[in-house]
Amino acid sequence: MFLLFPDAASFRPVLKTAWPSVTLNAVSSERGSQQAGIVSVDTVLPSVHIQHAIALPDHVLLMLRDGSLLPASRQFECLYTPVNSSQLRRLPLSVATLPNGPSLVHCPAGPNRVAVSLSLAQSAPVAPLQWDRLVYTALIDSRDNSTVVFAKGMNLRPGRLGVPSRYECVFGRDFSKPKLVVTSPVVSAAQEIFRCVTPVRICRYLRMTAGGKNSGNNDEKPMLVSIRTKGRGSSTLPSIAQPEPLPRYNRHRRRKAHSMCVCTMLRNQARFLREWIIYHSRIGVQRWFIYDNNSDDGIEEVLNTMDPFRYNVTRYLWPWMKSQEAGFAHCALRARESCEWVGFIDIDEFLHFPGNQTLQDVLRNYSIKPRIGELRTACHSFGPSGRTKIPKKGVTTGYTCRLAAPERHKSIVRPDALNPSLINVVHHFHLKEGMKYVNIGQGMMLINHYKYQVWEVFKDKFSGRVATYVADWQDEENVGSRDRAPGLGTKPVEPEDWPRRFCEVYDTGLKDFVQKVFTDPHTGNLPW
Repeated sequence: MFLLFPDAASFRPVLKTAWPSVTLNAVSSERGSQQAGIVSVDTVLPSVHIQHAIALPDHVLLMLRDGSLLPASRQFECLYTPVNSSQLRRLPLSVATLPNGPSLVHCPAGPNRVAVSLSLAQSAPVAPLQWDRLVYTALIDSRDNSTVVFAKGMNLRPGRLGVPSRYECVFGRDFSKPKLVVTSPVVSAAQEIFRCVTPVRICRYLRMTAGGKNSGNNDEKPMLVSIRTKGRGSSTLPSIAQPEPLPRYNRHRRRKAHSMCVCTMLRNQARFLREWIIYHSRIGVQRWFIYDNNSDDGIEEVLNTMDPFRYNVTRYLWPWMKSQEAGFAHCALRARESCEWVGFIDIDEFLHFPGNQTLQDVLRNYSIKPRIGELRTACHSFGPSGRTKIPKKGVTTGYTCRLAAPERHKSIVRPDALNPSLINVVHHFHLKEGMKYVNIGQGMMLINHYKYQVWEVFKDKFSGRVATYVADWQDEENVGSRDRAPGLGTKPVEPEDWPRRFCEVYDTGLKDFVQKVFTDPHTGNLPW
């Protein structure tokens, strides 16, 4: 997990040392130079150290050590070093810089298994790890003294428990040295999530190092956790996961800070974000967890326009592709100590209350029923509604024609009620034994899902899906699945009748509510 503050600055150094050069002397002088002017692509900055490189399906992700200071993405280059060949240089695709944490650089895909570096890094080139076999993040859960490990490569089946006795967790700085690692039993295994007992030695180490981060010697290898298969031919997954403690459990707290939070995962949805946040704030959502899956459309600028005292939004960088279910499990754990209920909905989905009840009425009604752990609500899918251009006043007033029958459902869950395995499929979780879900009537609460928007928006769905177990729309796989647009096929070619599709019922309920509640009486404008 990487927390990104919206006001992170872009630095512009003027140093002119060629790579690979001797280390420049003072980081303080580097900071001053960064604020002064333009940088050469061959500048070397002493603070920039590549910690990990991961070969994702369509690009290479470089993770830099905490405190690395980066200029804008067009002011340095990604370097590829093939054996017995000349060095290749490419501009980065995008950069995310954190003021007090790791920075991410997205480089174009290079030659297969070729080491990668940066023109401004003094560290040696790094051979990328393969994304399809990797432990990529981990959380320490003090409630039950467990470590929750997120891993690609074990290929467990969706929605089902695996056999935990086949695996063990491995903690250490160098997994190739058996005498220097600590192992512990896995107590649950499901999808991409493993939960194991946190060894006493690791708990002690994390307390001493204030959350597992290296303090002092920056050259010391970090403490990592991985998953090892047991038995003949056992193997340990490569890992970049430093165990990170969850917010501390307070068993004496009677009420949580927020009655309703929302978690979403998105990529390049910045233009719709203000409407989604402002609308849900008005109906009672108090906090938002946004897992940003490699956006490069200026999402941070949009969040900068929103008053942080009014909208409690936390943006996490989640660069892991095809891992929505893992991201939602991660979010459920992060939200557990502060949120009574958490809704898992997409950026094009809006909670709607067609009757006289409000969100707080619904939550209050079920909060007094301790065995209810999940509220399921139907989704109505809206079509382009005759439009060919993005509606200027937003999706809630722009799209008014939908399919007659609801498609699937989405959920609002109690994080405390979730099964320890954290299994989740299509935005709903498995619950602890004895906990139940309820289906909320459509006259009380439902979701307007603006799924089939104008083609300019809808075609972006062909660039890839975030869900782990859902085929991308350009793949010739599960073509008849209801996860796809009916009759569209696998090619991003606009049908002639697209504006008229998915229109069976005219529904202006949410549009009427938005115009009544949000319209400025003086200007006639909506707040987004």
